[in-house]
Amino acid sequence: MQPELVEIGRHAERSVPEEAPSILAAGLVAHVGFVHQGVPQVIPVNYQYDPAEPSSLYLHGGHESRMFRALAEGARACVTVTILDGLVFSKTQRSHSNNYRSVICYGRARVVEDAAKKAAIFDAMVARYFPGRTAGRDYEPATPADLDGTTVLEFQIEAWSAKARRGGPKGPHDNDDSFPGSCGVIGLRQD
Repeated sequence: MQPELVEIGRHAERSVPEEAPSILAAGLVAHVGFVHQGVPQVIPVNYQYDPAEPSSLYLHGGHESRMFRALAEGARACVTVTILDGLVFSKTQRSHSNNYRSVICYGRARVVEDAAKKAAIFDAMVARYFPGRTAGRDYEPATPADLDGTTVLEFQIEAWSAKARRGGPKGPHDNDDSFPGSCGVIGLRQD
C-alpha cells in the first residue's frame, strides 16, 4: 500500500487512527469507490463491521450490481465512512465547518461463499442497525433462496486512515464578543 494514501496532509493534528474501529462500528453508510470500465464510481451502501474482526468489512447486494461484479473480480477499492457530529458556524464565512469522524479504508474484496457465514453476517447487520430485533419474532430470517440471491463480499482492509474534527468555531473573530455575528455548534451526534 502506498504510504501517501493513508498519510493525512491537511490538518494532520486531526488524525485518529486508533478510533478507526469505533468509527466503522458506529457508522451507518459506507461509500465504496472503485473504477468500472475506466470510469470512477462511488456507491453508498449499508455494511457490516465488527471491531472483533478489524480487517474485514462486509457488503451485500445483488449479483448483477456492477460494483459487486467489479469488486468480486479483484478491483482495488476504497471504502469511506463519515459520521457527522455537528455543524459549526462562525462569525467569518470562511471558518464555517463540520464536526465529524471519518475513516477511509483501502483494499480488495472477496466473495463469501459459505451460506452459514452469509447468514451470520445478515444477522449481525440486522442486530447492528436495529438493536433488539429478533429473528423469528420480529422478522423472518434469510432463507436459503435469499442467501443464494445475494452477493456478500468481505472487503479486506489493507490500510486505513481516520480523521476527526471536534470543538467549536475557530474563526479569527469567534472569541471577540465585540465583533458582530454569531458562532457556535449545532449538534447532530448519532451515537
